[in-house]
This record gives sequence, structure tokens and C-alpha cells, in this order.
Amino acid sequence: MAFFYSRRKLKVHEHTELGELNIVPYLDILMNLIMFMLLSITGLAAFGILNVSAPSYGGPAAAVQEDSDKPKLLLSVLISKKGFYVAGAGGVLGPQTGAVNPAEVPPTLPKRADGSYDYASLTAQLVTIKKEFPTETKVIIGAEADIAYEVLVSTMDAVREAPGPERMVLFPDVTLGAL
Repeated sequence: MAFFYSRRKLKVHEHTELGELNIVPYLDILMNLIMFMLLSITGLAAFGILNVSAPSYGGPAAAVQEDSDKPKLLLSVLISKKGFYVAGAGGVLGPQTGAVNPAEVPPTLPKRADGSYDYASLTAQLVTIKKEFPTETKVIIGAEADIAYEVLVSTMDAVREAPGPERMVLFPDVTLGAL
């Protein structure tokens, strides 16, 4: 019995390429999109930044000289589930009921009947305060832990300037505080 090699087995076969996926154009597009998004985010971030500062716990610096004859205003706006509490120099502004318990003190500006916050009344009251203290620019805004972020931002907008044709700047130096 003779042994014969098959021509198929002797012939060297090259593997036929099925074609690789060329991802270079896809990576080029992806890198261009990433660069575009990074540049546009840094450019648009400046529009959404609100200038706020953390409260300072130390006393005033020795180099800072303050006028002692002018009345000092420590204005704070507190946001609660009941409404806004507007306080100046440690006292709550608005109707006083003589309540001893701080939880029983009614808000200076209660919520509307539909449950929304009254930003227009807040701005109107701050315009009145600004007329008495025209040089004051600082306000402390505090909120309860479960207050929505949109309410905090809308309150900051209402505190910073009065809307309308006059566009009066009220208290642009906002400090966020915790309750």
C-alpha cells in the first residue's frame, strides 16, 4: 500500500483576512467631541457660578477699621418649610407674637396658599431694608436640610437684586450658612 500526500495538505494556505474593524475614524470623532464638550463646559460654567462665601468664625482683622457710629446690620434670611424668616442683628423682622419657643415663632413671610414660596414679597421686604441700610451688601442665607436646591437658588436670586426696569442691586455678597 502506497502512501500519497494530498495536494491540498501540501499546499500552504494563507489565511484569508476577514477584514479588521478600523476604529481610527471613530476615535478621531470621539476625541473631537470630548474636546468640544470640555471647552464648552468651561466656557458655560462661568454663567452659572454664583459668588458665595463661607461664614468666617474669627473676629475682624486688625487692619480693618469700621465706623462705630453707623448702625451695623447682620441680615439673615432663613428658609424653612413654613416660609422665610428675615432677621436683622439677631432679631426676627416682622410681626411679633411674644412666643417663647423658637419653633412657635411664625415666619416673617409665610408660604402662599398654594404652598409655594413668596419670592416677590421677600424682595419687597429686602428693598425696604436696603433703603434703611444703603451701604450694606452682605446677607446670610440658611436653609433647613430638606429644602429643595431650586428654592435656595431662587431665594439667592431674590436677595441679590430686585427685578423690573430699575434692577436695583440689593445684597450681592451672599454667605451660605447652616441651620
